[in-house]
Amino acid sequence: MASRQLEVVFGSGKWSGSGWRFSCERPKPAPGMRRETTELWGWRQSECGHWKSRRRYRRLALKHHPLKSNEPSSAEIFRQIAEAFDVLSDPVKRGIYDKFGEEGLKGGIPLEFGSQTPWTTGYVFHGKPEKVFHEFFGGNNPFSEFFDAEGSEVDLNFGGLQGRGVKKQDPPIERDLYLSLEDLFFGCTKKIKISRRVLNEDGYSSTIKDKILTIDVKPGWRQGTRITFEKEGDQGPNIIPADIIFIVKEKLHPRFRRENDNLFFVNPIPLGKALTCCTVEVKTLDDRLLNIPINDIIHPKYFKKVPGEGMPLPEDPTKKGDLFIFFDIQFPTRLTPQKKQMLRQALLT
Repeated sequence: MASRQLEVVFGSGKWSGSGWRFSCERPKPAPGMRRETTELWGWRQSECGHWKSRRRYRRLALKHHPLKSNEPSSAEIFRQIAEAFDVLSDPVKRGIYDKFGEEGLKGGIPLEFGSQTPWTTGYVFHGKPEKVFHEFFGGNNPFSEFFDAEGSEVDLNFGGLQGRGVKKQDPPIERDLYLSLEDLFFGCTKKIKISRRVLNEDGYSSTIKDKILTIDVKPGWRQGTRITFEKEGDQGPNIIPADIIFIVKEKLHPRFRRENDNLFFVNPIPLGKALTCCTVEVKTLDDRLLNIPINDIIHPKYFKKVPGEGMPLPEDPTKKGDLFIFFDIQFPTRLTPQKKQMLRQALLT
């Protein structure tokens, strides 16, 4: 510990270089100690109201934030404030400290008799005071709402119950949802598991939990369709959870390409059939076999339109777009002299 004696007092205890002690009374400043750090949280939460403690944390965390304070010791004070808040705002950690002290908190406590694991894992601070600060205030710019242009703290006059006046919603989380043409033709149900932070009953600490989101895919949905699950992002004491948005993306299909509500199909055809008419077989997405007669001469820009054999319309799935058949004309790589003479006679006379 630095030569300057440092002591940080919280709602139900205080941290010093030698350990934690709990006190509801406001301590007297030790010689050489900064007055501000002795005034951090002078009341026990259970006896004097947690909101007063949070107001003190708010004021001193803003004051000693390294981006705001020029004092050399501000970073260490800020870290100790965060560690104490991390412990004392969690009823479980605070209960362990109340009963077993700092040694029990950090070294572990005995479990019930007969347990295979005789001791719990001790508490270790994650070392990220900025994370505690962000979760408390709920913003990336910690000073935009709390200080005026001259650097003076603004009184938001909201009582300090939540640590800030206005909650901000986290930006939306967007994820791609890849679907096959069959999924979009028939419709389907997709279940997606997400992991997110959920607030515990104390309203401050959180736990990572899994949740299943169900998406009912409607027939005819187009690429780019957005499905929004409101406020399903991480929860925090002073933030509005982000919306989770899934954006439909189409998987490549081995036979068809989609354009809006129409389907494009490319059929390879020998040059001879292109010139002499043919019948094209097309297997549809719903496993029907279409036999499409082609009575025209097929040239490189020719296509055949088959009405009503495309994708369902999202507005009315009983109606469908169209199927367009294009042709990849296969030219021979070589011809015998006899065949060349026959083609001359057939095509040039």
